[in-house]
Amino acid sequence: MKAALLASGSKGNCCLIKHKDTKLVIDCGATKRYLQSCFQRLHCDVSDADALLVTHTHKDHVAQINSFRHLPAYAWADLDREQQVVEPFETFWVKDIKVQVLPLSHDAQHTVGFVLEADGEKLVYVTDTGYVRNEVKERICNADYYIFESNHDVEMLMQTNRPIYLKQRIINDYGHLNNEDCAYILQEVMGERTKEIVLAHISQEGNTRSQAYHVLENELSRRGFLHNDLKLYPAEQFGIHVFGNKEE
Repeated sequence: MKAALLASGSKGNCCLIKHKDTKLVIDCGATKRYLQSCFQRLHCDVSDADALLVTHTHKDHVAQINSFRHLPAYAWADLDREQQVVEPFETFWVKDIKVQVLPLSHDAQHTVGFVLEADGEKLVYVTDTGYVRNEVKERICNADYYIFESNHDVEMLMQTNRPIYLKQRIINDYGHLNNEDCAYILQEVMGERTKEIVLAHISQEGNTRSQAYHVLENELSRRGFLHNDLKLYPAEQFGIHVFGNKEE
């Protein structure tokens, strides 16, 4: 399984997953021009993708949904278009990839994450959640790859000029995971087969990529989980990060 994270943050989110002849797009935020340029750089014709998976309906995740109307769409939230409605913990197949739906906790109705499995590999996609319930943790253990939210540093967030109601929205149980909570959850669920952790949805005002990285690095080091074969990568808002089986 090969993944390419194209955008991750409050200005847009999109991820492309490929395995054999199966291509999945997760979310479709950002601008049309930017996403088209990413697909071109990856030599990928999105017109022949097999499905669009949508986590929730905030604009930074669905801004270009009209550009993907040709794809079958799977979501728990109402997309106001033809779609396959999926329920929490439901599993379904899109050709060669098995997908499981993860209920998350966010202030958009019916927000979800996904577990993708193919030929013995497992990828977890969890962003936009204030906390992760135990039933979800059980299903994301020992994945090969994690795309996982590390949105904010609490102290940095509180020092921004954002209004207090917005700060409270971000830090509550229906907001976003902070660096410490992200790191703590990941050290709970990662396992021997884990190859790469991509920190996602990093705030550009209330966090830095280096801060998110070092919090996770320090937690994993303290637990004795760091090793040479484990890669940690803090995602950029815009920028293509390719990982997984790059021979796909």
